[in-house]
Amino acid sequence: MRRYVLLLTKNFMFYFLLKRLIDVVGAICALVLSSPVLLFTALYIKCKSPEGPVFADIPKRVGKGGKEFRFFKFRSMIPNAQKWLEDRPEWYEKYKANNYKIDANEDTRMIRGGYIKFMRRASIDELPQFINVLRGEMSIVGPRAYYPFEIRDQAAKYNVSQEVIEKILLSKPGITGPWQVSGRSLISFDKRVQIDADYASKKSIVYDLMIIFKTPYVVLSMKGAY
Repeated sequence: MRRYVLLLTKNFMFYFLLKRLIDVVGAICALVLSSPVLLFTALYIKCKSPEGPVFADIPKRVGKGGKEFRFFKFRSMIPNAQKWLEDRPEWYEKYKANNYKIDANEDTRMIRGGYIKFMRRASIDELPQFINVLRGEMSIVGPRAYYPFEIRDQAAKYNVSQEVIEKILLSKPGITGPWQVSGRSLISFDKRVQIDADYASKKSIVYDLMIIFKTPYVVLSMKGAY
């Protein structure tokens, strides 16, 4: 029994060390290779909406162990978009009822410009999250990063157990992950948490690599993107 525990511990250590190595190398390569796109996107946002920051001023997300962190993402909406939503009960209720999202075609908070819509659908707005990966707050592959209020309200709505939530929070959130390659916004919250909990239980580099290789196809198809 003791030998089994030691072997399991070594396997977990190897998994986490290799995963961190992949994260650091992958994040550096991604930021360098995408730097022209990052620069163009930042300039475009400032030209179209000069009064706000380049990165979205959104609430913090929940990371590993329930620790909250700043989530880097290109801004595609007016400044203080979340507060604008919360100050309008009819919009906020619609937002909550639709699994905390509003269709981009209906969302009046969106910055005008064809590139903004393309940026969101092609997940270009997610590229700054490689900064979160380098800071150790996120991983390239992992469960989707949740808002604190999303976990609280949606878990109650769908009767998701605290045990499932705690299992998800054993892993760092990911830029991509099982939810992202399985339909993204087309998947309901209760199915999403089950997918994320199943991922957190696997701890497999091979499975991570399968998700990474599947991600470009999902991004190009824009399935489930808003």
